[in-house]
Amino acid sequence: MPLAIPIATYRLQLTADFDFDAAARVVPYLKRLGISHVYASPFMKARKGSTHGYDVVDHTKFNPELGGEAGFARLSEALKQNDLGLILDFVPNHVGVHFADNPWWLDVLEWGPVSPHAVSFDIDWDLLPYRARGGVLLPILGSSYGQALERGEIELRYDASEGSLSAWYYEHRLPIAPERYGEVLRTVVREAGAEDSAAGRAVLQLAAQYRGLRHPNRIEAPAFKAALRAIDGAADIIARGLAAYRAGDGASQTLALHHLLERQHYKLGHWRLASSDINYRRFFDINTLAGLRVEDAATFEASHSLVKRLIAEDRLQGLRLDHIDGLRDPAQYFQRLRRLIRAAQGPKAKPFYMVVEKILGEDEKLPRFAGVHGTTGYEWMNVIGQLLVDGSGLDPLGEIWRQISNRSPNLVPVLREAKRRVLETLLTSEFTVLARILARIANGHYSSRDFSADSLRQALELYVLHFPVYRTYLTAAGPTTHDRALISATIARARADWFAADEGIFDFLRDALTMDLLKPGRPPHSTPRVRRFALKVQQFTGPMMAKSLEDTTFYRYHRLLALNEVGGDPAASALPADDFHAMMQARARDWPHGMTATATHDTKRGEDARARIMALAEIPGEWTSAVARWKVLNAPHLVLDGEMRAPSATFEYMLYQALLGAWDPADKDFVDRIQAYALKAAREGKQETSWLNPHAPYEDGIKTFIERILDRNTSPEFLQALDTLAQRTALIGALNSLSQVTLKATMPGVPDFYQGTELWDFSLVDPDNRRPVDFAERAAALEALETPDWHALAQDWRDGRLKFAWTRHLLRLRNELPDVFTSGDYAPLAVSGPHRDHVVAFARRHGRDAVIVALAKSFAPFTQRGRAWPRPETFEGAIDVAGYTLPGGGREIELSKLFAPLPVAVLKTKVAASAKRAAKRSPSHA
Repeated sequence: MPLAIPIATYRLQLTADFDFDAAARVVPYLKRLGISHVYASPFMKARKGSTHGYDVVDHTKFNPELGGEAGFARLSEALKQNDLGLILDFVPNHVGVHFADNPWWLDVLEWGPVSPHAVSFDIDWDLLPYRARGGVLLPILGSSYGQALERGEIELRYDASEGSLSAWYYEHRLPIAPERYGEVLRTVVREAGAEDSAAGRAVLQLAAQYRGLRHPNRIEAPAFKAALRAIDGAADIIARGLAAYRAGDGASQTLALHHLLERQHYKLGHWRLASSDINYRRFFDINTLAGLRVEDAATFEASHSLVKRLIAEDRLQGLRLDHIDGLRDPAQYFQRLRRLIRAAQGPKAKPFYMVVEKILGEDEKLPRFAGVHGTTGYEWMNVIGQLLVDGSGLDPLGEIWRQISNRSPNLVPVLREAKRRVLETLLTSEFTVLARILARIANGHYSSRDFSADSLRQALELYVLHFPVYRTYLTAAGPTTHDRALISATIARARADWFAADEGIFDFLRDALTMDLLKPGRPPHSTPRVRRFALKVQQFTGPMMAKSLEDTTFYRYHRLLALNEVGGDPAASALPADDFHAMMQARARDWPHGMTATATHDTKRGEDARARIMALAEIPGEWTSAVARWKVLNAPHLVLDGEMRAPSATFEYMLYQALLGAWDPADKDFVDRIQAYALKAAREGKQETSWLNPHAPYEDGIKTFIERILDRNTSPEFLQALDTLAQRTALIGALNSLSQVTLKATMPGVPDFYQGTELWDFSLVDPDNRRPVDFAERAAALEALETPDWHALAQDWRDGRLKFAWTRHLLRLRNELPDVFTSGDYAPLAVSGPHRDHVVAFARRHGRDAVIVALAKSFAPFTQRGRAWPRPETFEGAIDVAGYTLPGGGREIELSKLFAPLPVAVLKTKVAASAKRAAKRSPSHA
């Protein structure tokens, strides 16, 4: 039976090309590797062709492209036979919409607010301007609505198998409201000239049965459709008669279809309208992903029904909850989820593993949620990076960046500008909804009615721009002390940036955000409206920060790309070892079972590419000289057109770092991969080009520049220089990677391994990091590495087998001593000698069992600045191991002995009896 707390997890990306059966075939390999739980990407029914599974269209079904129920049963059996658990990446916050595959969404389009599924979506029905009836904007058109209509791209069709009418825009189905069927049927019979035929009369008679507004209603409609379907010859008449609505054939037909569409529960629009006019909550700025209101009890039960069944059948041992910051009330959600899990398990309830995707800002603490063991580990990935990076090189790199960008290395103004760009372009519609609610609250009482809508919007905008983290966690009961302080501090910063008359507007905004407007003795305001505003702001600030920081600032600020990682701070300083030890002691106490990740499907680059780029902080002077030379060598390859320079100077600098991280001249697809990465990076940066408004000449210029500089016939001198420096950063990067995986596998937490990363991972941002993994190669390598020769592996470090063998060694140790790593405490070990600042050492211990961990960092002095593998005798110093029993005894271990042949070490040992007695006498002993 799988352990309740994983020893180690392994992320598998399930797709049509790597389905349940393919996953089942690699389960034995994962077992031999030392993995305890498979951590699967979403496998509920997703949009056809999905490469990630996050566009779920039906939470109640398995994805048929992955093998459906039968395929999952085979995977489940393979896991059971190998005693592995299963953790599902579950998507509670949103679903895929548009197209023709989400039954809930189609029902909402057909029936509008009266649909039983309307409550499942966060739709502001009354926001559409210049429209007599409410509706939801569908920004699905590739051109203006008028052009699409007149070109005949929108077509009315009849489905004879359902007896239903729908408009279609290519692959998008737009159900016609049944209350309009009568007028459509009368029109099509007349157009077909079938009034006197038996079928025509039957159709007209059926249409005449339902008169008046809102008929046939939801109760009557199934019988109506069944009767229409049963009329012999009706389908032929309707098919001919639909010519009356064939837009593009003539003005009358175009107007007929237009008038019909205007009477639906939706309004069609150009996709660009989404940023300003959309009136349903989305996942970030993705129009095809609509927010799901799991705060509604019925929606929660329905969307979690399959999860509940799998838990009840003991075929699911854990959940990773995606994007919890999109939930209206996470605390309520996790309380419900814990009750669901307990109900599913029945009287044999047992611990169930749960982690959340949550990005924490600097010094931000994860709130305590029912049943949650921690996060998916983004914060620890960045802690590891900050520990390993050479802090002495960050200031010189900041100066290089200042000279290239002509800006201060201060991140704050860059992030502020990015937020403003996102607010003005991508998330305007969601912000408009909030501003309108706030204005209605103010207008609800005479004491605040003079706060104009425009002033309130500007004040709210400043609040959003200055908000420092992803969200607060208010509930209907109000804010915590921490959240109240956070809101007040943000209001103070926003007020300081306000140049108009204040007159209490920021006090009003603060009280709306904290819901203090509802306190007894205050002027009466609408309780539902104030609560809705405060809780919806929380759902907005998360996407706002994500799009501004991760998807904009990270592609504008390039001091050191190794720090531009999800959950990280691009302007971060290095982390002193003492601070790291304090963090780990707190983690062992507070969140010992959260995940520790170094690569995920969302990271900006592969973990070993990041480790290579980190090496630049160890050789900043040489890096400066190299870049200066490369800019001269590649100047002829720039694409210039008037004032346009492709790439820009800052983008060119970013590109050189990315090349060093991913450098693999043997990869025949390398140029294409870099070009694809560069296109995405340029659009995400939203400066010279963007997803919303692509600038083709600039994008073509970047592509041409990359093609030229990576062509050995065109740029031999540059490529030789790049390759020379890449060899050095690759060696230092490999050593960084060994230290990185050692930390991940031994520090408090559950190590998570992203698919394929047991070998070197030099991938770029998605979709590059979702390329197929050769598991057959890895399985064969695992067999060959059963008894590793560390000296030989170190000599051939480039082929990745060293990382693979060391990973296997670490996982074997975790399996041998699960209590030490799952429940053990963390004790820093003192390092002495000239190189003490280059070593991190600690012990993990549980009872008498213990493991001593040591790793080196900042390798340039030991490797001839990246030119040779470090010799153990170059490390001068020792680790104090008093209190632990080691072969040969002694209170110290010399680094020169410990780091032969690898500058990382894990030693199984025992806590000395005297030390254990002392620990019992002093519970605070670390």
